[in-house]
Amino acid sequence: MGSSRRSRRLPPGLQTDLFEADEPRLPSGAVAPGAKAAPLATRMRPETLDDFVGQEDVVGPGSPLRGMIERDETPSLVLWGPPGSGKTTLAAIIARTTRRRFEPLSAVDSGVADIRRVVSEARERRRVSGIETILFIDELHRFSRNQQDAVLPHVEEGAVTVIGATTENPSFHVVAPLLSRARVFVLRPLGDEALRAIVTRALEGDERLREQQVSVDDGALGAIVHLAGGDARAALNLLELAATTVQPSAEGARAVTRESIEAAGQHPTLLYDREGDAHYDHISAYIKSVRDSDPDGALYWLARMLEAGEDPLFVARRVVILAAEDVGLADPAALPLAVAAQQAVHFLGMPEARLPLAEATVYLARAPKSNSAYAAYQRAAADAERTRNEPVPLHLRNAATRLMRDLGYGSGYQYAHDYEGHTPPSQTHRPPAAEGNTYYVPGELGDEAEG
Repeated sequence: MGSSRRSRRLPPGLQTDLFEADEPRLPSGAVAPGAKAAPLATRMRPETLDDFVGQEDVVGPGSPLRGMIERDETPSLVLWGPPGSGKTTLAAIIARTTRRRFEPLSAVDSGVADIRRVVSEARERRRVSGIETILFIDELHRFSRNQQDAVLPHVEEGAVTVIGATTENPSFHVVAPLLSRARVFVLRPLGDEALRAIVTRALEGDERLREQQVSVDDGALGAIVHLAGGDARAALNLLELAATTVQPSAEGARAVTRESIEAAGQHPTLLYDREGDAHYDHISAYIKSVRDSDPDGALYWLARMLEAGEDPLFVARRVVILAAEDVGLADPAALPLAVAAQQAVHFLGMPEARLPLAEATVYLARAPKSNSAYAAYQRAAADAERTRNEPVPLHLRNAATRLMRDLGYGSGYQYAHDYEGHTPPSQTHRPPAAEGNTYYVPGELGDEAEG
């Protein structure tokens, strides 16, 4: 958790230059906000909570986190959200508001030695000037378990307040002991109104854009919001790129239009990670759409995955599972069709693999549904677990040798084809402890209903 020891706020004239106590340190490679040479997203980085746009449920007036920040009682935090949702900016604002030193590390290129260095400097800073330290760890999920464990004693001691930023689900990517010592706050993709406000503020407040006489019409603003996809950094980068490439008028003005925005953002990046949460979230949405008999919803998520670069064989495997689990015996043709689609995907590759996947997706979504085989297996598995030590009944055993026959193997076995209807009248097929339980209950749709 955060340090229980309150910062001693010294008058500006008495603060030492040794640790630059007045200002939080910026992320590695960044320059001071407002510097003309910096990217627009950096120049427009907000410095106070009042300037921070969006995430009102997290840091809006009256929110618990805002109250903790304003009271200088900020604990160690994990900020979980997509790129461009304001995680780094919010961490820097917390440091500035609470007048703590901001020490950023990136888990991509930092290790335990860097953590120890920052903590050692933090202890000395507290001893010399009374200034507390925020250790900001970007891409926290990229730290190994051992690296995350190395943070724990310093959090418990209160040597630093840790703020970790991650785009991945902390439940799966942050060790439990660290999670138990930190508060998790979820930042969402920014809404359209928040993005519009951020772009408008940049047009009005950025010195460089004003010098270039940049203007944006409603169509261009709408295109920026659409292409940014909830990412403030992407929105500002798109605005800056379009403003740089548009041809100025005779008076030097640069009018950014929808066409210039679409040209600048002609290859928008879909927010997707084949090994991260998006991978599982998208396939979950796809599966549930097929299960709920919504072909349009299923096709939408299929397209989202494939256009973002998902492995088509991964989707094909899910199609086969869906055919067996959710369509099942209501339409026995679904499984061979799904297997055929999987084989076609393997044979064709992308981009043609989209076609058999789309066909199988629509077929499965429109097919009658039954999970009777899945449910039957679950019931049988529960009985198998309960009676796992029960021997196979003697009449079901194969009497391959004379000794086995002498021991009673196969004794009393009723050969099905010797009986009317090819069904023995009284033969049992399970141990006595499992006999009598019903596993398979036919569904009410499709072939099962007709049976």
